[in-house]
Amino acid sequence: MERAALLHRPDSEYAYLFEKEVMHIRLRTKKDDVKEVKIIKGDPYLINEDKWYNQSEAMHIVASTEDYDYWQIAVHAEFRRVQYAFHVIGRDEEKVFYGDRGIFDMSEEAIEKAENYFRMPFFQEIDRFKSPEWVKETVWYQIFPERFANGDKSNDPEQTLPWNSKLPGREDFFGGDLQGVIDHLDYLVDLGINGLYFCPIFKASSNHKYDTIDYFDVDPDFGDKALFKKLVEEAHKRGIKVMLDAVFNHMGYYSPQFQDVVKNEEKSKYKDWFHIHSFPVELGKNGNVEGAKTLSYDTFAFTPMMPKLNTANVEVQDYLLDIATYWIKEFNIDAWRLDVANEVDHHFWKRFYKETTDLDKDFYILGEIWHSSQSWLNGDEFHAVMNYAFTETITNFFVKDAISSTKMASGLYEQLMLYRDQTNQVMFNCLDSHDTARLLHLAGENKDIAKMTLAFTFMQHGSPCIYYGTEIGMTGDNDPDCRRCMVWEEDKQDLVFLDFIKQLVALRKEQQAVLSYGELTFEKLDNEGKFVEFTRQTKEGHVKGYFNKGTKNQVVTGNIDVLMSQNSEKTSEGYVIKENGFIIAK
Repeated sequence: MERAALLHRPDSEYAYLFEKEVMHIRLRTKKDDVKEVKIIKGDPYLINEDKWYNQSEAMHIVASTEDYDYWQIAVHAEFRRVQYAFHVIGRDEEKVFYGDRGIFDMSEEAIEKAENYFRMPFFQEIDRFKSPEWVKETVWYQIFPERFANGDKSNDPEQTLPWNSKLPGREDFFGGDLQGVIDHLDYLVDLGINGLYFCPIFKASSNHKYDTIDYFDVDPDFGDKALFKKLVEEAHKRGIKVMLDAVFNHMGYYSPQFQDVVKNEEKSKYKDWFHIHSFPVELGKNGNVEGAKTLSYDTFAFTPMMPKLNTANVEVQDYLLDIATYWIKEFNIDAWRLDVANEVDHHFWKRFYKETTDLDKDFYILGEIWHSSQSWLNGDEFHAVMNYAFTETITNFFVKDAISSTKMASGLYEQLMLYRDQTNQVMFNCLDSHDTARLLHLAGENKDIAKMTLAFTFMQHGSPCIYYGTEIGMTGDNDPDCRRCMVWEEDKQDLVFLDFIKQLVALRKEQQAVLSYGELTFEKLDNEGKFVEFTRQTKEGHVKGYFNKGTKNQVVTGNIDVLMSQNSEKTSEGYVIKENGFIIAK
């Protein structure tokens, strides 16, 4: 047995309260190295009286990567406290005891010592990571407001171009606004959407609005606060939640606060709101030009139009928290998406979590983080992140042909094992966005590949998101091409793709319990044939997926109840799945 591969961390994603009276415990072992893992557990104050160390309970494998197996068990404790350790039996028949003091040969001396056990001292409900239940039932739709629909030409900026008259440039305006969203809410209902994620709507100078001028006002290009309030009310009437984009890492160059620094320099009362190294800070002076590595103040990337906020400053914290709570109290929004969240300090996000969830215990907080995010997902900062690491693994297999089926499954499991189960259930899964090339473009305009990638993603843990226009076959390369105007003329839409998305959203909702809570098990990973078979399962039921990325036909035998399929047919041999085909079945 490879003892060095054994890993457990108490009070982490390896040991946490899942429900009020239920604790989840995990152990990592080397792949295919361990035959059996049993947990030895009991009340810390009864170890000598009950001698519970003489009993154990089997754990089971919930994930297998290329290098490791992960074992898990759900634990109940009568007095809401527990000591525990692991009895590990290797395939070579070696037996070890693994606890808080390390790894020992299995012996009476090892198991009888109370100090050798890990502990959950008490099931503290206040510390349990709680994720909003409604998110698990949500299919999101991302809207880039300037490009979704122009519902009111009277608020168009002077330089507005005719809708869809050209491919977008970085500085172009086409007149999209909030009225345009209101006008198409019933379209979204028909699609099956029940969550809207908006890119920033606050007053700013750009078309993307990530350079905020006034966080307390709607950009006049989009409408006003009364119109936004109407939008939220109309969305809620239709069962649609609303998530806004908060840009708290940086402000816009033309914000009143930063302009005060430009004008008054060291004498500005806002100079400590930013990370300023020297003066002047005016654009074009002191090296303050786009892309410069010697800017006189910290920015988002190397963009002088976006000066970075000093969120360690209490005045800045209070100002941003006033914003965060204002839009909840006044407009009843349901969620915040936090831009560049990994570049803001943890201290601020802890304050943010408390202020927002104190107003609404079901409020959803989503961070934009593109990498492993355990530090932000311990229950006191974010509920989830934009799950790019997870979905990139999917596109690397289905779209880019960059990894094998085994590597894909391993990558998905690795991400799932980074977090608590209740975290995975509300992760935000998007295959494309305003920051990436569109899915259809990545798929080389092959719609079968795009559709099977969407279908696979909709079957995984977390809440799926559709980027506006994906449902009608819109394409586009990286920013700004991925921000094209929405196509509203039916004769220019791919109505077959649209019908497919409707079916997929309906399937996700019909099988929501299994797809939100079910364990993921890969039964077949054929690297040569690029064929994947897996199951999502709970005690109440299961859903199976068969996906063929290879050129060779695959045959599925047995009695299955097909829920949705592509490029497949039933024959006397069974169900034949052709290239870029799939079957989702019960």
